[in-house]
Amino acid sequence: MFKKILIANRGEIAVRIIRACRELNIATVAVYSEADREALHTQLADEAVCIGGARARDSYLNMHNIISAAVLTGATAIHPGFGFLAENSFFASLCKECSIAFIGPEPETIDLMGNKAQALKVMKSAKVPVVPGSEGAVDTLERAQELAKTIGFPLLIKASAGGGGKGIRKVEKAEELTKAYETARAEARGAFGDDTVYMERFLVNPKHIEVQILGDSKGNVVTLGERDCSMQRNNQKVLEEAPASTITEEKRNELMNLALNACRAVKYKGAGTLEFLMDDAGRFYFMEMNTRLQVEHPVTEYVTGVDIVKEQIRIEAGLPLSLKEEEVKITGHSIECRINAEDPDKNFAPCPGTIKFVHFPGGPGIRVDSGVYAGYTIPPYYDSMVAKIIAYGETRNEAVSRMRRALEELVIDGIDTNVDFQLGLLNEEEFLKGTYNTGFINKRLTSNRGI
Repeated sequence: MFKKILIANRGEIAVRIIRACRELNIATVAVYSEADREALHTQLADEAVCIGGARARDSYLNMHNIISAAVLTGATAIHPGFGFLAENSFFASLCKECSIAFIGPEPETIDLMGNKAQALKVMKSAKVPVVPGSEGAVDTLERAQELAKTIGFPLLIKASAGGGGKGIRKVEKAEELTKAYETARAEARGAFGDDTVYMERFLVNPKHIEVQILGDSKGNVVTLGERDCSMQRNNQKVLEEAPASTITEEKRNELMNLALNACRAVKYKGAGTLEFLMDDAGRFYFMEMNTRLQVEHPVTEYVTGVDIVKEQIRIEAGLPLSLKEEEVKITGHSIECRINAEDPDKNFAPCPGTIKFVHFPGGPGIRVDSGVYAGYTIPPYYDSMVAKIIAYGETRNEAVSRMRRALEELVIDGIDTNVDFQLGLLNEEEFLKGTYNTGFINKRLTSNRGI
């Protein structure tokens, strides 16, 4: 087992990883930008090293400074968390070249599954259904126009190296294709340094269902059930739950088998998530794979009892998975609400600032993952998430009731948040029935009554 791990991230996920390391008796090194000097993760870690200026490109994306911090402190492994460098194959390779373990998949796997067009080819060969679309990259506008006649409208143009909802354009009709194609490529180039795009049929308001998987270096793979991540705004997840309440046991078994086939096809090692779309007929279509820890991993931890972060560390240390597929048991129900520093009444504009007072909820079945405290100033340079509230119950109704109670107890004074917006979602009839889909929030926001 590693003696010291550097966490190449910030905020609540850095705190989450530090806690897992402490329980494993592993020393930790936090890295921070000049804007995060007083951040909670810098105070909880055994050591903390400043790696650059406030902007992410000067610090959390500065590979040279992060590697130097690991060498300087004697850390033998780096956990990238999610975002920033978590799915950067060059960084993973650089770690290995410097004899530092990268807690994640092999660089080749990150490359393969990170390129959405290539990932779709692999899934097809593994007999995993994919959304009908281009066989690979669409390099010219002329090719896009030709493919559109076969795929049909509406369709999506998507960045091959994409993530986080960037580099995606919906095309309703042929006249919109040229502008959407050029805009998607430009946005992809700016966000990922790669303007490669592919095309696929647009499924109208499907369910977004994802499967958490773990694979070790011995060839063992397990699935940890599914999550319903359909509650989204502009392709960004807002609320997640596990398991998906509208999937039958038969469909769940089908989905787990598809996920296992996919992981075995790429000999996957580490924690990862396979994302699927489910249409009204209950058919699953592979969408993409995230070769990293997910923001919403706590709901899976609650219903399986598996500590995914600890498993990641064990896997990279060369140890086998701590359980087998047949030993995975899904018990109860869990819901996560992402609490963001934003103003829903002003088109969800970010609201950085100083937290004057904070009271996090507690009690049975409530977990809080956060990196903030009273007196902490949220910088304007990073994402707006300040906390995740996770509720667990023996039934979905109990989990919903506990989440309502937790959000009503939550107090964050000094900044605007989306707490009331989340409470509104919990009271919506479609949410209570579990029948909501990816178009639910945007439909409500554009309706007369809103949420």
